[in-house]
Amino acid sequence: MTHPIVGVTTSRRGGAIMWWCSWLALKIAGLHPIRMTAPLDKQKLDKIDGLLIGGGDDIGASLYQDGPNLDIRIDPKRDALEQEVLAYALKKDMPILGICRGAQMLNIHLGGNLHQDIYETFENVPKMRTPLPRKQVHVTKDSRLFNILGREKFCANSIHHQSIDRLGKGLEICAKDNYGIVQAIEDPNANFRMGVQWHPEFLIYHSWQRRLFNAFADAIKKIKSPT
Repeated sequence: MTHPIVGVTTSRRGGAIMWWCSWLALKIAGLHPIRMTAPLDKQKLDKIDGLLIGGGDDIGASLYQDGPNLDIRIDPKRDALEQEVLAYALKKDMPILGICRGAQMLNIHLGGNLHQDIYETFENVPKMRTPLPRKQVHVTKDSRLFNILGREKFCANSIHHQSIDRLGKGLEICAKDNYGIVQAIEDPNANFRMGVQWHPEFLIYHSWQRRLFNAFADAIKKIKSPT
């Protein structure tokens, strides 16, 4: 049996741990992940059945606002790659999962924007950068994410200082943390279109975090082999 192919966007510089953890999570879910880095390889794009926009560097503010960029590390070539692959995937209503930066990029591509620095926008947010589950997340009870995870509250990791502000077209907030920062978005009318601010690939030792990748895989397999 041929496993469905998922394109996973990553940075050319660094990002190896995120890539291999995502690779493992997708393999466990019965998918075949292929790594996509800038410049775009069109041959890879034509092969994919699903798209995972991975974590990594911050996104250049020129993509979503006219104001100044903060002094942050950005990767314009990767930004361009992800804009192109998202356009391709959305045109085909392909299942899409965004992780951390990936959730933000999905939101931007659909017309939303970001808070460039959560510590300037939200009060009393503790500076936290850890792959361990230390941040409390609250899930909207009637959301698809809740149906997947089966949890209204859980602890997640936190490796970000930007966050979603205005929502892109068709998206809804389905999780926030204790400080009101968006932690997950979804399009309830799409086949599977979801972004999470935490890194579930670092938490696959929890069965309920693996359910996110399983649901993503199920959506891909349903399209590839409809019953």
